[in-house]
Amino acid sequence: MAFAEPPGWYVISLRPQGGHEALRRAAAAQGAGLIALSPWRLQQRTDELAKQALRTALAASRVVFTSPAAVKAAAGLLPLRRAAAQVWIGVGSGTVRALGRVGIEGVVCPSRMDSEGLLALPVLQEVTGLTVGLITAPGGRDALSHALSKRGASLLRADVYARDPVRLSARSLHRLVTLQVPAVVLISSQGALRQVLETAPSNAAAALRSLPAVAASVRLQETARQEGFADPFLSEGPLPAQLIAAASHRFR
Repeated sequence: MAFAEPPGWYVISLRPQGGHEALRRAAAAQGAGLIALSPWRLQQRTDELAKQALRTALAASRVVFTSPAAVKAAAGLLPLRRAAAQVWIGVGSGTVRALGRVGIEGVVCPSRMDSEGLLALPVLQEVTGLTVGLITAPGGRDALSHALSKRGASLLRADVYARDPVRLSARSLHRLVTLQVPAVVLISSQGALRQVLETAPSNAAAALRSLPAVAASVRLQETARQEGFADPFLSEGPLPAQLIAAASHRFR
């Protein structure tokens, strides 16, 4: 009977519960395993206030969806319909695909799939006096909100889902502190990184900081430095294949 060869290295994923599978597949293709350290789970809001905020945001001149989760949660609250004069924007290709699945086509998407990429889009340059609907979660894309407000936009924010903190997996923490092979931390969320470091036992937090890190953006690269990571490597973007390619590069 043949046994599978154990992974030669690992990636540490800080994504929400249930959000690791694409990274796991990309890691496996490069001979890596994955250790999931989820700091929270995503919970769709169903209250009337959220529905009212979403209805207002969906009527804006520019409508920005910050993640596939935002699309899924919004579609669970209200039917998504785009008016002819509106511009709808997705933070990345995954968000655009999620909108396509609910019938929204022609969505604008930046080549750099983060807040900085969104802010560089021509359709978000001259927004003085325009309304911009931001479909997101509490604490999400605050830098985007502030920048659009400074540009003169009237921001209509709809928090359609929440990030509910969860206890870090004891099994994953044990695997982290007893690792005998190389590993890389993947950083695609400032909030997730800080939540994990704040709630992990001191030995696990120290073990995490001792590992090389891959950041999905320049802003996250700087966050990683501030949190004690020595020389975070910059990925070409936040997609699983991009993060794993950057992580794999550390061992070549």
